[in-house]
Amino acid sequence: MSGNAHQKVTASHLRRDAYLYVRQSTVRQVFENTESTRRQYALRERAVALGWPIERVIVIDSDLGQSGASGVDREGFQKLVGEVGVGRAGIVLGLEVSRLARNSTDWHRLLEICALTDTLILDEDGIYNPSDFNDRLLLGLKGTMSEAELHVLRARLRGGILNQARRGALKMPLPVGLVYDPADHVVLDPDCQVRQSIAHLFETFARTGSASATVRHFREQGLRFPRRPRAGPYKGKLVWEPLRHWRVLRVLHNPRYAGAFVFGRTRTRKRVGGPVVIEMLPREEWTVLLHDAHAGYICWEQYETNLRRLRENAQAHGSERRKSPPRDGPALLQGLAICGLCGRRMTVRYHTRQGRLWPEYVCQSEGIETAKAKCQTIPGRNIDHAIGELLIKAVTPMTLEVALQVQAELEARAEEADVLRRQRVERVRQEADLARRRFMEADPANRLVVDVLEAEWNEKLRALHEAQEEFEKRRAQDHTELGEEQRKQILALATDFPRLWKDPRTPQRERKRMVRLLIEDVTLTKGEEITAGVRFRGGASRSLTLPLAPPAWKLRQTSAQVVAEIDALLDHHTEGEIAEILNKRGCVSGEGMPFKARMVKRLRRDYSLKRRYDRLRGAGLLTLAEIARLLRVSTATAKIWRDHGLLRAHVHNDKNECLYEHPGDDPPVKKQGRKLSERRRFPEVALNRTTEVQCEA
Repeated sequence: MSGNAHQKVTASHLRRDAYLYVRQSTVRQVFENTESTRRQYALRERAVALGWPIERVIVIDSDLGQSGASGVDREGFQKLVGEVGVGRAGIVLGLEVSRLARNSTDWHRLLEICALTDTLILDEDGIYNPSDFNDRLLLGLKGTMSEAELHVLRARLRGGILNQARRGALKMPLPVGLVYDPADHVVLDPDCQVRQSIAHLFETFARTGSASATVRHFREQGLRFPRRPRAGPYKGKLVWEPLRHWRVLRVLHNPRYAGAFVFGRTRTRKRVGGPVVIEMLPREEWTVLLHDAHAGYICWEQYETNLRRLRENAQAHGSERRKSPPRDGPALLQGLAICGLCGRRMTVRYHTRQGRLWPEYVCQSEGIETAKAKCQTIPGRNIDHAIGELLIKAVTPMTLEVALQVQAELEARAEEADVLRRQRVERVRQEADLARRRFMEADPANRLVVDVLEAEWNEKLRALHEAQEEFEKRRAQDHTELGEEQRKQILALATDFPRLWKDPRTPQRERKRMVRLLIEDVTLTKGEEITAGVRFRGGASRSLTLPLAPPAWKLRQTSAQVVAEIDALLDHHTEGEIAEILNKRGCVSGEGMPFKARMVKRLRRDYSLKRRYDRLRGAGLLTLAEIARLLRVSTATAKIWRDHGLLRAHVHNDKNECLYEHPGDDPPVKKQGRKLSERRRFPEVALNRTTEVQCEA
């Protein structure tokens, strides 16, 4: 092969450029395996010996530190293929085939292009012409061996890693809170604040049962959570940040906090186009799982419990609507109600009525999937009340113990938060002392350095002042919340559990937690009446029967007593007067609103009450036209007589329209009526006549 090397190089090859491809697999090899890099660059002398001038030997070394397993991410290799494809390359030089490619697809593509453009390939063994069958066959074998060599290397390295992992001796990056000691043993972080912050996270989740509630607790208490970045400017340093929801989930899912050594939790797959996807594997597919391999913050049983609660919380949003953590809504059986007809979990819907939320349990999953009607819908107010009464009867003997546990939990929770905030103040004080020492030790003549150190010291002092103020403020709040007065109230409530349950200051979330401690689920069936089958945690069961709740229109219906009062008042009052009388008596409508004239009118129509006009007409009263025709006067005269008491009239509506009583056998005379009319039309003349009459008398 070497003997006829110069015979393969022709004038057409020499008219084109020579391309030297240089590559090392990792950055570490670039800095440590320098001899291989020198050997690759030395191939330029081989090109010169074959007839290429040194200035026409182009070196492509932009792929140093890149793996040859694929050509997608190798910019230098793509450039080389492009130059060969356009016919600019006369020869391609590489120390060995593995430097050019360790992938058969990339290697054979390069061979095909070189054969089409009559480009030679040179390695440490000799020169090859890809258009020649024997040379191409040999190059194909070398490419296959290069790919196989990569597989052997990976298998060898993987075998060593697996051997260490099976013994639990593989050194892997640890989550925050765990560190390696000088003997490479995994131990808890020596920083007391870090340990207590992580322990407080697990305790809060065990108490609340929700990752979101844990994040909310840290935010309300002003607590921060530690992190050690693995990259960036703060790599390896301890950073304190507000707790995030995804970080809580990562901590709860990490088995290292339970003292277990795990290897093979993820699987890396490379998709078409180059992106790498990391998949989380189920536990049965983990490569290694060693319990009690090192110290942990929780036991394995607690780790399993946490994962189970997270699964239940996640399934609360799935198709089965399983149990979810208790929330702030008033529905007492949220996540516990089961449909008695189909056996599926029932969801909760709320309606706003009179400014309050009213729960409703709905079984609609099957209806959504099959476009059918809802299985059943059951109002939840009466059910929740009945369940509460049942719990009061069942839990009364345990009241004292429960109340004392609640008190101890509140005190312990406040004390834990107080310790964490105090440690934060101490940490900031240490940083301020360190900044002060740096400033004091600096050379005063070096003003640039002194100014920077002074600014850093001032910043640390401000941070210390803010941390101290926050500590004092939170401590004062906790002391106020857990003072002697509240302790007395808790002890007083301890002997009266019904009062504790019905106390409006008790959050609905806490009532739901009490329910979940005692009740497994409640099966609801709606027929002529509502049947609730209660299954307790211990296995006991109870059955409750409740009447159907009245429909919404009945709940907004005005009481029969008020309707009866309106019926009685219509005999003597108009609708506007009746509204005023009812409001003075404190009566309200079915919607809780004060009465108005139009409301009284609507109720009269709805209940078919007799109008006041009809009542007066039934009593024999006459209209204005009828009384005027009877007395043979005008309607205006009749009104004047009414105003002066000569006729008895009764108002029948709010427009001041009247009906008149029959005058009987002694009606008003026309002369007297005429005088009254003159007095109204000519009040001065009438006054003078009256004076004359008085004088004559």
